[in-house]
Amino acid sequence: MAAESVYDEKAAACALENAGFGERLKTMPEGLRTQLYKYFYEDGVELSGGEGQKVAIARCLYKDAPYAILDEPTAALDPVAEADIYQRMNQFIQGKGAIYISHRLSSCHFCRRIMVFDGGRLLETGTHEELLGRQGLYYKLWNAQAKYYQS
Repeated sequence: MAAESVYDEKAAACALENAGFGERLKTMPEGLRTQLYKYFYEDGVELSGGEGQKVAIARCLYKDAPYAILDEPTAALDPVAEADIYQRMNQFIQGKGAIYISHRLSSCHFCRRIMVFDGGRLLETGTHEELLGRQGLYYKLWNAQAKYYQS
């Protein structure tokens, strides 16, 4: 999972598959040993922003840490890929802690607890339904984004 490290190839391939990168991995010239990005390697393979995010998520899954902190983990993904990643992550982080930092409120639906910050201050906390019911900042932000999906 890193150029200089020893890793379990089966576990790495499984993590990449679980992060939605399995099909792309099959097209890589050296499979798991393919160097990524020309910035680092002259013959490195360039990934799209979404592919890079899937690799980053795979690293998180591979590490199997008790906590995961993901900052805008789906910012470069289309809405279908984003929903798929969140479903996959929700499945694989069972029994662990995860913090998702996101401005895309659609990703909050599956979270057990949402914390709304503004100007570095915690303003609200609760479930999606609780925060909508309070009609505070979360409610305003949710509706500002949701209106573009309503006909």
